Amino acid sequence: MSLHGKKIILAITGSIAAYKTPQLVRLLVKAGAEVKVIMTPAAADFVSPLALATVSQHPVFSAVSNGSEWNNHVHLGRWADLLLIAPCSANTLAKMVHGHCDNMVLAVFLSAACPVALAPAMDEDMWEHPTTQHNLQLWQSFGHQVIPVGHGELASGLIGPGRMAEPEEIVGVAESILAGAQKAVGKKALITAGPTYEAIDPVRFIGNHASGKMGIALALALAEQGASVDLVLGPVAATVQHPLIQLHRVTSAVEMYEKSVQLFPEMDLAIMTAAVADFRPETVAEEKIKKSGEDDRMQLTLVKNPDILAQLGKQKKAAQVVVGFALETQNELAHAQAKLQSKNADLIILNSLKDEGAGFGHDTNKVTLINKDGTYKELPLQSKQELARKIVQHVLGIIQQHA
Repeated sequence: MSLHGKKIILAITGSIAAYKTPQLVRLLVKAGAEVKVIMTPAAADFVSPLALATVSQHPVFSAVSNGSEWNNHVHLGRWADLLLIAPCSANTLAKMVHGHCDNMVLAVFLSAACPVALAPAMDEDMWEHPTTQHNLQLWQSFGHQVIPVGHGELASGLIGPGRMAEPEEIVGVAESILAGAQKAVGKKALITAGPTYEAIDPVRFIGNHASGKMGIALALALAEQGASVDLVLGPVAATVQHPLIQLHRVTSAVEMYEKSVQLFPEMDLAIMTAAVADFRPETVAEEKIKKSGEDDRMQLTLVKNPDILAQLGKQKKAAQVVVGFALETQNELAHAQAKLQSKNADLIILNSLKDEGAGFGHDTNKVTLINKDGTYKELPLQSKQELARKIVQHVLGIIQQHA
């Protein structure tokens, strides 16, 4: 997608995340957009107006009047194809949803005749406060968009939700908004993500290194397109907060299977990204297993876990689309094509652990999309967020064919 010829106002508010905005402006301009920047007075404490004027090639406005000249907020609001508020502080969010107008950003917002999206940025406690969550609901009830926050290190030193989305993600959302109507409004999607842990005793388990990042990125990409998403997430620290995403936490493969089978009949689409354990211990010790005597070995008898993808493939109706992931280390393409047929899937997405920067734990990935008709398409190494958007576009095309 491209932003060629699009006019975007970037409104910056008082948040430490404002230091990322020169890069955001640069990426928007590189994508073809004309960008004008407005700021709240507090934002200038975190980023230089001169730097923003330089990368945008336009004057930066922070006041309705500079003492001798009126900066026409009504004209700006009508000039833009999109108003992006990034970062958006809790203070500015509260003022916008309640109609306050005491600075340039608020005046342009109230004059905007275009789509509006905000990228929140605040500390965890502020983000999770009931007042903030209520204000976000009000914001969305007006038809405006929220770009989901990230999870990570915050200005306070805490680790949690509240980080502003990365500039690349914000550009992707801008492209989606300006490309036209959302393509998945009214659709329901099921996604599984992360690992499963299979208990040996109350302390130990069999597991793997899956992070859940790819599944979360897909859930967000589908929500961007207007889909309602049920995300069944294994035991990982990562989380997601979005009004269109319902999060279901599970631990074991059996729990993930039961939740997926329960939800699937109401779904239009299922994408199975989870790294589900193939086997689990036949019995689970009630107490921690202790080392005994001089025996250097412990034997575990393993039994097969239920196959979630195969079960959904059996259940699926003509209008439903089922997508599986295949993580392979040898004969990758042949094994993925065999999985496509045996699981009755509509698409298999192939990962290879041999690809640098792909697979478990990385923020990037590269995959091959293998279609039911035998054709396939390689998607090069890129961020999991951008990759997720491309996968979603491909999957929505398959859904259209089934309609």
